Formats: sequence, C-alpha cells, structure tokens
Amino acid sequence: MKYRIDKQDQYSILALDEENLNSTIAPNLKSDFIFFSQEGVRNFILDMTNVKFVDSSGLSAILTGHRLWKDTGSFVLAGELQPMVKKLIEISRLETILTMIPTTSEAVDYVMMEEIERELQKNEE
Repeated sequence: MKYRIDKQDQYSILALDEENLNSTIAPNLKSDFIFFSQEGVRNFILDMTNVKFVDSSGLSAILTGHRLWKDTGSFVLAGELQPMVKKLIEISRLETILTMIPTTSEAVDYVMMEEIERELQKNEE
C-alpha cells in the first residue's frame, strides 16, 4: 500500500496513493488506523483524492477509522471524491455519519475547529 503521512501535533493526514481501495489494501489500512490511534493521533484526515474505486472492504476500512476516532477526536475524508466512490457511500447511506470535506486544507480547518470546541466543552465541565 502506497501512501504519504503528514503528522502534526493536532492531526495526521494520510494521503492514499492508490487508485483502488479494495480487499488487497483495506486490511493494511485498518492496521495502520489502529496503529495511529494507539500512537495517540487525536484527529485523522484520510485524503482520498487519488482513489477512484472503493469496494466493500475499503468501505469497511473507512468505517473502522470512523469508529476509532469518533469518541476521541475527528475522522475526516478529504479530497474531491470520485463519482463512483461518492455513489457507494450514498448507496450505503454513510454520508450521514462520515465527515467528507472537499480539500485537505478545509479538512484541517474543520479538525482545528473541532479541537477548539472540545477544549471549550472540557473547560465548561
């Protein structure tokens, strides 16, 4: 599996350099998600710009990422999703639970705003 990772203090961005997120790649992606989560990454951005096709295994990997970060931070799909990928997400009715943002820079802004909101909520308690 080919990807680039950009680790920052508040978030990490994994840019997937694969056209297909399928059963050959999905298990490795899930493992990497678990590794990053256990490493303490609070917010995770998955850059899907280069992905042209996702099958059910790929969708399962994306949902694993969502599950890992939903209680501790943010999990965001970034990049202009290809029509086939977007359609699969819509058919699966996952657009209501997944956060999808068209660019990585907007995704970073979103994650930073979420961090500020969590800090404010923590201070109110």
